[in-house]
Amino acid sequence: MITCPWCGTAYEAFISNCKNCGGPMLPPREEAAPGPLIPPPPPRTIAGSYVGRLMAADGASIAGFVLALLGGIFTALGFGLTLGVVTAFVGIPFFILGMVLLAVGAAVLLWRYQEKRKVVEVLRSGEAILGEVADLQENVSVQVNGQHLWTVEYRFRAQGQTYTGKVTTLREPGGELQRGKPVYVLYTLDDPRVNSIYPHP
Repeated sequence: MITCPWCGTAYEAFISNCKNCGGPMLPPREEAAPGPLIPPPPPRTIAGSYVGRLMAADGASIAGFVLALLGGIFTALGFGLTLGVVTAFVGIPFFILGMVLLAVGAAVLLWRYQEKRKVVEVLRSGEAILGEVADLQENVSVQVNGQHLWTVEYRFRAQGQTYTGKVTTLREPGGELQRGKPVYVLYTLDDPRVNSIYPHP
């Protein structure tokens, strides 16, 4: 049995990329090595569709989607009410509010999409370095499909400086992502602030 390190999907036989999330699968090892999973050398194969999975586990992306959805509803409702002359004074404020919510939601989604594209790029070609898990928190105020968001904060040293980062996931992190545990971090040489842990939870 081979398990995808990115999303946890199990397979009977080895395949190069997970059919569920598009993440690269590592060949089975004869014996489990102690310590964190070592990233393969770049370039690593990461499907472009993995951006959507990252956004689905991101609190800001979820908020942007909700705002855009509400904006679309209010815009359509306001437009419909404005067509009726008698209800135009009610429809116009609804339409304006809808357009504002739609614009804000779309801006948030675009921002988060660009950030998640950077994460996918660092997973593909980032430099690997050993760091450690600094903190682990469950956000009980956000729930998606009955699951809470988890935030894993980590730190690492690169180019003589200490950097921090965090990732969010809908799956409860296992024992390898507890406070103080070593974890591999992938980062870009040009800007180590663009980073992610490996494998991405």
